Amino acid sequence: MRPSGRETHQMRDVSIETGVTRHAEGSCMIRMGDTHVLCTATVDERVPSFLKNSGLGWVTAEYGMLPRATHTRMRREAKNGQSGRTQEIQRLIGRSLRAGVDRVALGERQIQIDCDVIQADGGTRCASITGGWVALKLAVNKLMKAGLITADPLVDPVAAISCGIYAGQEVLDLDYPEDSEAGVDGNFIMTAGKLVEVQMSAEGATFTRGQMDKLLDLAEAGITDLHRIQMEAVA
Repeated sequence: MRPSGRETHQMRDVSIETGVTRHAEGSCMIRMGDTHVLCTATVDERVPSFLKNSGLGWVTAEYGMLPRATHTRMRREAKNGQSGRTQEIQRLIGRSLRAGVDRVALGERQIQIDCDVIQADGGTRCASITGGWVALKLAVNKLMKAGLITADPLVDPVAAISCGIYAGQEVLDLDYPEDSEAGVDGNFIMTAGKLVEVQMSAEGATFTRGQMDKLLDLAEAGITDLHRIQMEAVA
């Protein structure tokens, strides 16, 4: 029995509310159970120096958690500098979203995705990628409406979900009680039918090829549902 009472293949309730901030070109609040992340997209008509005069666009990301997003208060990273975990997560978000972008069609501009965790209950990086794509899509829609780009540069939706082995069972979408005790923990990022990245580690027990295949099957089914929710949010 999972602590939440969910079936092994069952995701938490997912909702994506768009247009939640006034100024960002794209914004949404994604809620995956009790994990809530605010995602915004900012369009910058400049690109990093290494891309000047290349004709290529760029998508990058920043990630952070509010001090009381977790059970106990964390010190603000702005005061102490970003942790290695934060830097690793925001690099993951950026490269995951770029996997679904035609950077030639985007043109020589940058879109910055900001993911701020309001409340954390496991899976914050996955929620950030899934919500970050929605914010990115909304910003791209504005560029197209303004005539600044002529073709949609977003080739495929990108979403992410966690899977793991908890109490000896392969389960989808770990919340914090499961994540903190899972023998195996993994994050799966996919476009439509294709893998972008898989992060898997044995936290307390090793795993077989067959178990990994089961986790991948769970992840693919979950991400198919997330893609549907994403497309409904941006319709």
